[in-house]
Amino acid sequence: MAVAICPGSFDPPTNGHVDVIQRASRHFDRVVVSVAVNPAKTPLLTPDQRVDLLREVLSHLDNVEVEAYDGLLVDLARKRGAGVIVKGLRALSDVERELQMAQMNAGLYEAVDTFFVTTDPRWSFVSSSLVKEVAAYGGDVSGLVPDAVNRLLLKR
Repeated sequence: MAVAICPGSFDPPTNGHVDVIQRASRHFDRVVVSVAVNPAKTPLLTPDQRVDLLREVLSHLDNVEVEAYDGLLVDLARKRGAGVIVKGLRALSDVERELQMAQMNAGLYEAVDTFFVTTDPRWSFVSSSLVKEVAAYGGDVSGLVPDAVNRLLLKR
């Protein structure tokens, strides 16, 4: 069984995140969406909120599961039997950072490979940080995030 991990902070989940996860689900038997818990950051949404939102918006994908994780990604890969980490690339600026992480992960755990998926051009400019900033000023982000995420942002 081919297992892949799609890691990220998902704070908040965007349509770009959903697109990459949906596409990964077509190529792997099981996809584990790993919501990063980083105590050094101050997220907008709690890990539980992010997990709940992702479970809701990905519920139509039978082979996708969502969980929070606060350790090394390679340790989760070992634990879940994943041989692949799937990462989305929006722009050239993502490549250097993602390549560095992929090489570190490969050095820590030889059995894992990183697959890069180019983001659908509709979402290439969308980042969680940009969504948070626009939403904080009352801007309309409804076309950039799933409906469940938009509803939560409107309440904040």
